Amino acid sequence: MKVVHKSPHAKEEPGNLLDKAKYFEQQRELGKAAAAYEKVIRENPLNEYAYDRLMIIYRKEKEYRKEKVIIARAIKAFEQFYKNALKVPRSLKVVSLSKAFMKSTGLADKKGKLLYQKEPLARWNKRKMIVEKKLEL
Repeated sequence: MKVVHKSPHAKEEPGNLLDKAKYFEQQRELGKAAAAYEKVIRENPLNEYAYDRLMIIYRKEKEYRKEKVIIARAIKAFEQFYKNALKVPRSLKVVSLSKAFMKSTGLADKKGKLLYQKEPLARWNKRKMIVEKKLEL
């Protein structure tokens, strides 16, 4: 059996796609990192971390139009996910208790409509407004 010693200075790319994206980002190869994060998002459209990092990369490169597109994609994916999660059939008792709890804690209005956005949607909508202002300048 042959033993292979790796040099401590040798650069080795990780195998998993998300790890590759992180590796490229650490190596300051932002183009490759962005492409890898895009692939992660294509494979898993609900990967919050990949969306966040991709937004940060575009922000660093001052690519605000690309950042806005990614924010819109992320918001759309998560809104659809939350919308589908609400369609899960529940008993009437659970639904009425949930609405009563939300109203009593101030998370919903009198009609039961949520007053606050779920995370990460609130953060992304705030960032979207900032990007839109930068694009106006």
